[in-house]
Formats: sequence, C-alpha cells, structure tokens
Amino acid sequence: MAPIDPATARGSQVYVDRPGFSLRHTKTLAGTRSALLTLFMAAALVFAVEFIVRQSVSETVAYFLDPMRPAWTTVAAFFLTMLALDALFGREHKAALVVAPLAVLPAFICQQKQVFLSDPLYPTDFLFGRQIMELMPVLVKDRPWTAVGVVAGVIAAIVVGVLLLRYAWRNFPKLARRERFARVAFALPLLVAFWNIMDYNQFSWIRDRLRVVPIMWDQTENYRHNGFALAFAINLPMANVSAPPGYMADAIDRIPVKPLPAGTTHRGKPDVIVLMSESFWDPTRLPNVKLTPDPMPTVRELQGGNVFSPEFGGMTANVEFEALTGFSNAFLPYGSIPYQQYIRNPIPSLATFFRGEGYVSRAIHPFQGWFWNRTAVYKSFGFDMFRSEENMPPMQKRGIFTSDEAFTKEIIRQADDMEDPFFFFAVTLQGHGPYEPNRYAKNTIKVEGNLPEADRQVLATYAQGIKEADDSLKMLMDWAKKRDRETIIVLFGDHLPPLNTVYTSTGYMKDVTAERKGPKHQMKAEHETPLVVWSNKTGPRKNIGTISPAFLSYQILKQAGYEHPYYTGFLGKVHDHFRVLDRYMLIRKNGKDVADWLRQPKIPPSLRDYRFLQHDMMFGKRYSTERFFKSHAELYQTGS
Repeated sequence: MAPIDPATARGSQVYVDRPGFSLRHTKTLAGTRSALLTLFMAAALVFAVEFIVRQSVSETVAYFLDPMRPAWTTVAAFFLTMLALDALFGREHKAALVVAPLAVLPAFICQQKQVFLSDPLYPTDFLFGRQIMELMPVLVKDRPWTAVGVVAGVIAAIVVGVLLLRYAWRNFPKLARRERFARVAFALPLLVAFWNIMDYNQFSWIRDRLRVVPIMWDQTENYRHNGFALAFAINLPMANVSAPPGYMADAIDRIPVKPLPAGTTHRGKPDVIVLMSESFWDPTRLPNVKLTPDPMPTVRELQGGNVFSPEFGGMTANVEFEALTGFSNAFLPYGSIPYQQYIRNPIPSLATFFRGEGYVSRAIHPFQGWFWNRTAVYKSFGFDMFRSEENMPPMQKRGIFTSDEAFTKEIIRQADDMEDPFFFFAVTLQGHGPYEPNRYAKNTIKVEGNLPEADRQVLATYAQGIKEADDSLKMLMDWAKKRDRETIIVLFGDHLPPLNTVYTSTGYMKDVTAERKGPKHQMKAEHETPLVVWSNKTGPRKNIGTISPAFLSYQILKQAGYEHPYYTGFLGKVHDHFRVLDRYMLIRKNGKDVADWLRQPKIPPSLRDYRFLQHDMMFGKRYSTERFFKSHAELYQTGS
C-alpha cells in the first residue's frame, strides 16, 4: 500500500469538511429565511386585523408608523406565538393557518359591534354569545345581503382553511427535533414574560418601554392606541376586581348609620310596579324633523325627570343592575357586565328589601330567561319568582317581539291575582331595535323633515313603538286608578335607541353612536331617557331632575314612604350632593359637572364610602351586611 502524503491528507481533510460546513450554512440560511417569513406573516396578519377593526388604511398605517404605539410589539407577540405553535405542530408556517382565523374573526366581530353599540369587542362578550345568536334573525332581517355575504364568507373560509391545512400537512417542510426545541426555548419564555407584564393593575417599566399603555378608563382610546389584539389581551383580567385602597372592616364601620323607623309612612303598604321600557326615549328631541301627533303625550304630561343611562343602544343589563341594586357601574372595570361576570352569590337589591317588608317580589320579562343570565341573577337578587317567556302564556307580537300592550295586560293579570302587597320589576321588549321598515301594519305618527327615505322609515317605526309604549302606560295607569290600594308606577328608558344614521341625518349627533365622554350638554343629549314616578293616590312626582339609575331605588322607596339604611339613608346622602355618577363625569346637585373624577388623587368621601360598600357586598367580606342590608341578611340566613 502506498504511503499517504500528509499534504494530500490535509487537502483531503479540507475537501471532506467543506460539504459539512456548507450544509450547516445552508441550514442556518434556511432557518433564517423561515423565521423572516414568519415575521412577515405576523406583520401582515396584524395589519389585516387593524385594517378590519379601523376600516381605514391611513389609520392602520399610522398605527404602524407611530413610534409611541405598540404595533411592532404586537407583531413580535404574534411572531413568537407562531414560532411556538410551529414547533408544536412540527412543520414550518402551519401556525399561520391556525392563528389567522383566530385573529381575523374576532376583529370582524369587533368592527360590527362598534357599528351597532359603539364599543369594541371585550373578552367578556363571548360569555353571552348565545344572546347574539338569538338576535341573529333580527340582524339578518335588517341587513340581509350583509348576512348572505358573511355566511358565504364563513363557508368559503372553512373550506379554504381545511384545504390549506391539508396541503400544509403534506407539503410544508418538517422541523427537526433540534429545530423544534430551539423555537420553543426561544419563544415560550418571552411569551410568558410578556404575559406577566400585561396586568394593567400593576405598573411595568418594560411594558411602558414597549409602548403598551392600558387605558382602562377609555376603552375606545385603549383599542386605538394599543391595537385590537393587545387591548383585547389587556381586558382579559378585567374580572379580577381589586379592592379600593383603604377598604377594610374599620373603613366600613366608620360609615355612619342612623336608626330608621320601621314600616311606611303611607296608610298601607303600596304596590310598586317598575317598568324598564326598552329603548324608550323622546324622539321629538331630534332637530329638523317634526312628529305628528306627539307620540308620547302621557309620559310628557307626567314626566318628573330623566335617567342618565350609562349605556347607549344596548347593554340593558348594566342599567338594570344599577336600578335594582343601587350600585354603580362607575366603580367596576370598564367594559364589564355584572350580570355576566360578577353576580354569582346573593346580592342586596330592591327585591330583598321588599321581601323583607312582606311583599311578593317578582321579575317579569317576555323573553327567555337565559338572556343576560337573568334567571340566575334574579335568584341572586332575591326575587320570589321570575316570569319569563317560558312560563307565561303566549302574547301578541309586534314584529318579532312581544307587544307592550299584551305585556301590560299580562302585568295587570298577574297583579290582579295578588293578595299580598307586591313589587314587580318588568322589562318590556317591543322597543328593541333594529327598527326595520314596515314592522307595523300602519304607522300613525307622521314624520316630516328633510330625511333620506330609509331614515324616515326607521324613525317612523321607532316613533310608532313609542306611541304604543305610551298607550300601554296609560292603560296601566287607568287600571291602577280603579284600585283601592295605593299603586306606584315607575317608568324609565334603559338607553337611547340604536337609530343609526337617523342621528347624523338630523344633526342630533355627529356619529351614529354616542360618545362615552364629552361636555355635559352632549352627554345629557346622548344618555338621558324619560323618567315617570306616579302614584294613583298622589299623582306624578315632579322636579326629580336627571339622575343615574343607581338613584332610582332611593326615589322609589321615598315615593313608597319607606326608609332604609342604604337605599334612602346612605344613597340619600350621596343624592344630596350628586345626581349623576358616571364613569367619566359627576353632575352635582347644582348642575355643575366634574369630568374624569375617578382619575383624581382623591375622590369625595361620600363616593369613597359608596365604593367601599359596593365592593364589600359584591366582592369583599360583607362587613356591612348587618348594618346596611339587614333584610337581606335575615332573608339569606333563613336560606330563602
């Protein structure tokens, strides 16, 4: 055998090593290209999501180009998520096919929600997806071609998605075990660290440097600044309500309680019927149009004030929460829905108060009991019974909703069956939008003014509904006038109706939905609904002014002649100073407003105590139960 030349050996060694070096180099380049492609897809997906939500190319581009906004932080979060999922699936870029629909669909839902209700999509909205499905027939009727397009788009997206996933499984490059491990080791710790800094209740220097700013007091700005994905993520922990600073047993004990007389100052225990009328509002407030005849003559004659609704166009349950409990949405995380998130245990309400006084307390609503979680909530509120669509006789419809006339007759029928004094809380349904043309066989309210024909028809439908709600109130009052027992009737609207472009066509609002904050005159115009407090013995109560729904319990019990440590005692003291308690604005008794009061270093002592009591009964140790809610304590001690 010939000897091997060392030089030849060295050369041979070099020759042999080069393919290995080239292979590693090729793999590195391939990995880099793959990562860059994933980064590009993450950026494209974030851009698509923001365009869908914002409906503006210029605003979407501005979001990406503004160095003070976290567009690229969002891209990085998507990039890391897709890297980690690719490692889990074992194939390059397959995660994009999974992440894309999960990001795009909520963005589309968010955009549609903003059209109808002005608010963006919150995580808690998925808790009441069943409500959305139940209202789908109404929305489809209002926008049939949009519905057809959405259905066709969903079917096409599913088919394309399945085909793409199948193609990806067969053709996308596989990831070696080492590559999968490297991706997980890189992406997962960063994702965990990022998630840990997203709690808006705690300041984070890193989050601040990433330009993620939780703007919880203004969710519109929160979504505009942070973008849909990050704002949605920031809202995930909203159900975790922190105790207000200073909350403790001693703080509750320091809130004074005056001894109160038992019973009522009236000659007997009056029956009380509270009507929360769906979307009931005065359409004659619209400028540049004339409605003939007046659609609400009864309410106009008896109206004693207004309710300042915390909502617009929907979210009835939040208004109902305030009216029944005397608590305020202003002290809860923005975007929360107490009926869905927080009412899981017995909570003091007007129902428990009246039951403590020997009344029958009954909730009545001509729709299904699961809607807004009412069956469970009303039980927690202490109602004896909830009469819903499932356990009431069939009633005449107006459109697809139970008519106010039929519902009023059912209220009268149930009241006539009562021997004991009763408290009824009734929620109407006929006024629910959208207000499609020709809902009624004949509109008796003439609409005059320079309006597009589509808006004229919407307003005519809405005005006819207001007329029939007004007629139904008169029917109920005529019945009450014949009764010997005193009967108190309270009617208020839960929020302004979703009239869409009627508002902009008439010049009433600059947009189709109300602003969440603004000057007092604008907020009152966009959030006030009529309030009637009437007794068959003493007539209407006047000069109530504009009040938050949380003060309705005070007005109702004062009208009935009752005193209560919380509903007339404590709330009465707050009412002496403030009439409207909104998240963004206080309105004092003298009419002066205080904007952004919750962001001040100190809030008035009465409102601090108000927040303490609410937190104590909803989330805390319930130190205040015996002193402020004795009837509630007695009721639930007996297991009722």
